[in-house]
Amino acid sequence: MLPGMILRAGSARTAFSRGLKTAAVTEQAYPVPLDQHLRARARIAQIDAEKGAVSPFLVDAFHRQHNYLRISLTERCNLRCFYCMPSEGVELSPNGHILTDEEVVRLATLFVRNGVTKIRLTGGEPTVRKGLIQIVGRLNALRQYGLQSIGITTNGIALHRKLPELVENGLTHLNLSLDTLDPFKFEIMTRRPGHEAVLRALETALASGLRSVKLNAVIIKGLNDHEVLDFVEMTRHKAISVRFIEFMPFTGNKWDKGKMVPSSELLSRIEEKYPGVTKTPDELNDTARNYVIPGHRGGFGFISSMSDHFCGTCNRLRLTADGQIKVCLFDPKEISLRDQMRQGATDEELQQTIGRAVQGKREKHAGMEDIDTVTNRPMILIGG
Repeated sequence: MLPGMILRAGSARTAFSRGLKTAAVTEQAYPVPLDQHLRARARIAQIDAEKGAVSPFLVDAFHRQHNYLRISLTERCNLRCFYCMPSEGVELSPNGHILTDEEVVRLATLFVRNGVTKIRLTGGEPTVRKGLIQIVGRLNALRQYGLQSIGITTNGIALHRKLPELVENGLTHLNLSLDTLDPFKFEIMTRRPGHEAVLRALETALASGLRSVKLNAVIIKGLNDHEVLDFVEMTRHKAISVRFIEFMPFTGNKWDKGKMVPSSELLSRIEEKYPGVTKTPDELNDTARNYVIPGHRGGFGFISSMSDHFCGTCNRLRLTADGQIKVCLFDPKEISLRDQMRQGATDEELQQTIGRAVQGKREKHAGMEDIDTVTNRPMILIGG
């Protein structure tokens, strides 16, 4: 473990206090007593779950329906990407604070019964979690309650041997992180070797029968932005979607607006070389704006969190490895579901806590100069 400290919003006392504050706001918004209102929501949620609809617990004050859950399985990683982990490292949670397999499955089941149809496993690096293959298999059993897809976001270092079993156990979607096609630059950006292993994982994935294989590249001005055309050229013969992600600010990653390349600028570069670029219709709640080039097997897209955010259609909730629910990647507020479970909370009580968190979700995150990087976690402790 690398030395260092992390400023985080995750103590049980802070989370409980925030939960009470959120509850107080919610109570002011309803003319009936809060407990009566929550019991009514619980009954409506049960009916909606039976119909396969998103329950009121997962609908926020701006009518966004959250049917997508990202679950971080670990804070550990076998790389040290500078945009994700502070150079001084992070202080990891004690093992006893990390959700157990049973707790992960219990919460996933609760979310799916309330309308979540898509689960993505993240980290840290999820492939370093013991029992990953078994966890995917247990999540796959939730299809009977409406789960439609199980994805994973990984750096691919330890993936290619595990991938066949993961697919056999129900994995349907893969996002592979690769920020450069240059092995030397890979070690600069990740502070570790492993470029060849990631490319091997990509080839294994393309032959695995997965529904979707995407390649994620965080673009940094002056470092890898000149490789964008090389990434696009990969889509000529490979059935992949390359997504260019704007450099985002988190605790300790020394974010600089000058290092962020707006997606519009990258698109202009691509169009100069490939004048036939065509935009594809956006899927509901899609975070990427996608494009294709005639004659190419794959496509590319942009995740423009900084220059052109997609908050208005956000359908995501996050569960950190230590059991905190986060309703927005850039909002430091968290409420501990882990502590409630370990104190004996019922599923209905957990639903009420989830509902309060979702109701507290803001309409949109702050502008790029005003995002809170002081009290929010580093990306590695949130989950990719």
